[in-house]
Amino acid sequence: MTHVHFIGIGGSGLSAIARLLLESGYTVTGSDRVMSPFALDLKSAGVKISLGHDARNIIGADWVVRSSAIPDNNPEVVAAQLQGIPVYKRSDFLGRLMENKTGIAVAGTHGKTTTTAMLAWTLFALGQDPTFIVGSNINQMGVNARAGKGNSFVIEADEYDRMFLGLKPKVEIVTFVEHDHPDCYPTPEDFRAAFVDFVKLLPADGTLVACGDEPGAADIAAEARRMGKNVLQYGAAVTLGTSSDWVLAQNFNPNNKGGFSFDATVAGQAYPVALSIPGMHNLRNALAVMAVIHVLALSMHKAAEALGEFSGTGRRFEVRGEANGVTVVDDYGHHPTEIAVTLSGARSRYAKRRIWAVWQPHTYSRTQAMSEQFANAFSEADEVIVTEIYRSREPAQDYSSQEVVKKMKHSSVKFIADLSDVIDYLINSLQAGDVLIVFSAGDADQISSQVLDQLNKQGVHHE
Repeated sequence: MTHVHFIGIGGSGLSAIARLLLESGYTVTGSDRVMSPFALDLKSAGVKISLGHDARNIIGADWVVRSSAIPDNNPEVVAAQLQGIPVYKRSDFLGRLMENKTGIAVAGTHGKTTTTAMLAWTLFALGQDPTFIVGSNINQMGVNARAGKGNSFVIEADEYDRMFLGLKPKVEIVTFVEHDHPDCYPTPEDFRAAFVDFVKLLPADGTLVACGDEPGAADIAAEARRMGKNVLQYGAAVTLGTSSDWVLAQNFNPNNKGGFSFDATVAGQAYPVALSIPGMHNLRNALAVMAVIHVLALSMHKAAEALGEFSGTGRRFEVRGEANGVTVVDDYGHHPTEIAVTLSGARSRYAKRRIWAVWQPHTYSRTQAMSEQFANAFSEADEVIVTEIYRSREPAQDYSSQEVVKKMKHSSVKFIADLSDVIDYLINSLQAGDVLIVFSAGDADQISSQVLDQLNKQGVHHE
């Protein structure tokens, strides 16, 4: 039995691969600095996980897989190389897993986690039993990965560190192409070039499914056509396109489930969809799924029904609960566009309620490079709190998110560096009817759980 050891197993990407291999009969071990929720789930499934990195952790391993954040001088990497054990990055390993499957890779600056989860859930509901890897737990399934027995392999195609260029897709979705990860792609041109290379991976009989509403994705679609690739576009705001090469949203309106109802129209046929997750961005994500179902020649009517049942993923507008009239939501948004569209969706769902946005900036490079966009991303929130930067993989720098706060023209924005101070402020300020959204790709999701806990114990302050 092949033994695979994962360095950085607690991250969303590696934990998903680890779960997939575990379900496929491999022996799986791993290590990480802390025991994340993903790591705890794997541990409860029988995976041996070591806290901290030590050369002894790789004893018995046939292969080692490391996350992009693990440096070359990591003791487990060094030990594996000295012993002649192959060491793979995610990008190297995922292509191997997709062989002999119909690979469906979902890429884009925004929307890829939700779209991947939507597609995996829809294929599962259609009886296709897909293999999938998603960057967050699918709410209805409780996992972020599964080794299915069907022919489809659905994967969230992460552009960071050019991971998605190691995949072997038959179908690609491109949701949105907007510059991100300036530590990896210094310029927008560098970022676009990676997506062009991604499209080049498609075989002659493959298909690119791209958003026609978003200029960056539409540009990639045009480039794909110049390469001679098969392209199917989708959109809700498009004015061009024919019934044969577009999947269009028509007759869309907010519904009483908190999302949008619309007709997904392709080849002259309309398929009614009623979403329960909010925002026009999720309407477009659902259109992408319908487009793939059309490419795969599966039941569009059953897919529309399944999309109506989809309840979202962890930390993607995840309603954590309500305490004393305050609704608390977690969101992974860490790019200004993601924050803006999520707040817009929240405003459509909670039209008459006061919305609080707590933002923990993620990485110095992104915060500095996009400071102007971040300064203008919170217009749909009534109250804004900005914490200090979560540095993630980057070394500490002499830069504070206070610099972004100074650029904000919002009528009510506060800089509160420490998370515990944010919690105290919220407990003393929230009122019944308020909606709290915590935007964090770091550790600020602890705010949500602690605020809920304290509100339940102490009640809500009323002015």
